[in-house]
Amino acid sequence: MPLLIDLKPGEKVIINGAVIENAGANTKLRIHNESNILRQKEILTNDDIATPAARVYFCLQCAYIFPDKRDHYLKLFAHYLVEYLEACPSAVEIGQEIRDEVAAELYYKALKSSRKLLKHEAEVLQQLEQAAEKWNATLGETPARDDSAG
Repeated sequence: MPLLIDLKPGEKVIINGAVIENAGANTKLRIHNESNILRQKEILTNDDIATPAARVYFCLQCAYIFPDKRDHYLKLFAHYLVEYLEACPSAVEIGQEIRDEVAAELYYKALKSSRKLLKHEAEVLQQLEQAAEKWNATLGETPARDDSAG
């Protein structure tokens, strides 16, 4: 069954490594064969990979889009995933899910699962930010010590 992709003006899609941008009005593409496809909302760029989970996703994205360089990107993916899981063991189940899908060569599915890792990271960072705010508020309530009195 063909895949129908609806592209809004200016929207991009990557098909087998080629970046395709809709330069006109709404366009529909019908893909009739097996292809590696990512829609714009699924794509991370070099500018987007500022966090550990984003690096995991980006490497998987590149492994999926560029099969000729897949081994290189999968090595980077494995390295970044290990780093993330060592720093954040609460994501081990998600990491194993991604590893299983990569081992089965289900790269698009692994990309979808790595979105869970991005979400997990955002939640952990939010919790850390809230804890830091609480801690700062607690410090602000403590009376200042006057060390000049000697």
